[in-house]
Amino acid sequence: RVVAVLAERSPEMVVGLLATLTAGAAYLAIDPVLPRERVAYLLADSGARLVLTTERFEAEARGHGLESARLEG
Repeated sequence: RVVAVLAERSPEMVVGLLATLTAGAAYLAIDPVLPRERVAYLLADSGARLVLTTERFEAEARGHGLESARLEG
C-alpha cells in the first residue's frame, strides 16, 4: 500500500510519514507547489488510495477522487 502525503515541510508532515511507516505502508511525499497535473500524475501512477494532507490542501487532495485524512498540529 502507498499513502500519499500532500503537505508542506512541517511537524505535521513528519507525523504523517512516521504514522504511514508504522502502519507498514510506503509513503509518497508530494510537494504542494507542484503543478496540479503533476500531482494528478503522481497520485495515479503510485496507486495511492489515501492522501494525508493539511487543512490548506484538503480541497486539492479531494479533487483527485481519493480518500483524504487531515493532519493537524
